[in-house]
Amino acid sequence: MFIRQDNTLKWKWIGVGAIIVLAFVVAGVLGLDKFLYQIIHRADCNVWTQSESLLCSGAIGIDKIFSTKMWLIASFVAVVVFFVYKAIKNENDFRYAFVKIKNSYVFYVFCSVWAAVLTTGVLKVLIGRTRPVLFDALGKTDFEPFVFDFVFNSMPSGHCAASFAGLVMLGMLFPRMKWLTWTLAIIIAISRVYVGAHWPSDVLVGAFIGMVFADITKSVLKKINSK
Repeated sequence: MFIRQDNTLKWKWIGVGAIIVLAFVVAGVLGLDKFLYQIIHRADCNVWTQSESLLCSGAIGIDKIFSTKMWLIASFVAVVVFFVYKAIKNENDFRYAFVKIKNSYVFYVFCSVWAAVLTTGVLKVLIGRTRPVLFDALGKTDFEPFVFDFVFNSMPSGHCAASFAGLVMLGMLFPRMKWLTWTLAIIIAISRVYVGAHWPSDVLVGAFIGMVFADITKSVLKKINSK
């Protein structure tokens, strides 16, 4: 989205995107989030309870499959397996495996996902936004920076950051799958609001971070591997 065919970044468009996202966040905090949340979220569906609704169960299932933890574990395991496979295939030459892995698709996804997740992890603590669960239970919307409690780490959405980082990268590496990866990423983002885990602006910020890190990762690694 923010990268050209020659793998250079569109920094101007990244800046424009950041301004748009920031404007949406401000509007969200001032009231837009509550309005959209009450439209998208299903009152009897959340990630902490079971539901008889097929749609709710599907949304919760998607959240579990594409959780931040699952993205981190899956991308790490994929890199390790690829590295070991290449080393064994070339008579235990680990130097050869290291050279090969730097330009592998699994490494691109790994770097993109981990960079996005680490960034969102820091921002969650710095921003300290309360999750919608407090709004549902107590009508409370607040910010408590520098608190590590899950309830106060709503913005940005780690699920969205990891999912967009991984799926947007896969879409760039496999262009024919782009429609599928983007559709899935958007469904994951909507599901986070649907099950009451995040405010709409939380998922927007997470998605933006994921997209940007996917583009930056591809640009930087392509430049390194071309030398």
